[in-house]
Amino acid sequence: MTKAVFCIAQNLEQTESIVNHLTNAGFSSNAISVLFPDKSTTKDFAHEKHTKAPEGAAIGGTVGLGAGAAVGLLAGIGALAIPGVGPLIAAGPIMAALSGAAVGAATGGLAGGLIGLGIPEYEAKRYEGKIKGGSALISVHAKTSEEIDKAKDIFEKAHAEDISSTEETSV
Repeated sequence: MTKAVFCIAQNLEQTESIVNHLTNAGFSSNAISVLFPDKSTTKDFAHEKHTKAPEGAAIGGTVGLGAGAAVGLLAGIGALAIPGVGPLIAAGPIMAALSGAAVGAATGGLAGGLIGLGIPEYEAKRYEGKIKGGSALISVHAKTSEEIDKAKDIFEKAHAEDISSTEETSV
């Protein structure tokens, strides 16, 4: 029985820090997902000179963003567009799940896609609003209660917002 643990990071620096802590704690890069707005046409996500690994920036650059190493090395990084939200950058299992969900979610937008992933409607709507506002959604797949606790602890220590978990059915 796999659960997903979610949180909101306020900016790319906090997102990178959380992803680094998750991987250092033993979570596979295939178990970590990140979703945030593609603001590559604005100054919000300009290339950062203190990025730790050029390969992360190169991967991020292929989708129009100078992402750092941690996000750049996650599985399946790419761009997608969801009606009512606009362009997004997604990495990890959420990329494949939302790509499929987004095709049929023209009326549901991002919240509809997140609900399809098993996130309760009120949380999905809150997450959509925060992502529209420039924050990032981070999720990690956890298989044991110890992993769930470990992920929540990492999120709390990083001062992430809206920490929650839900059982997954198919992701």
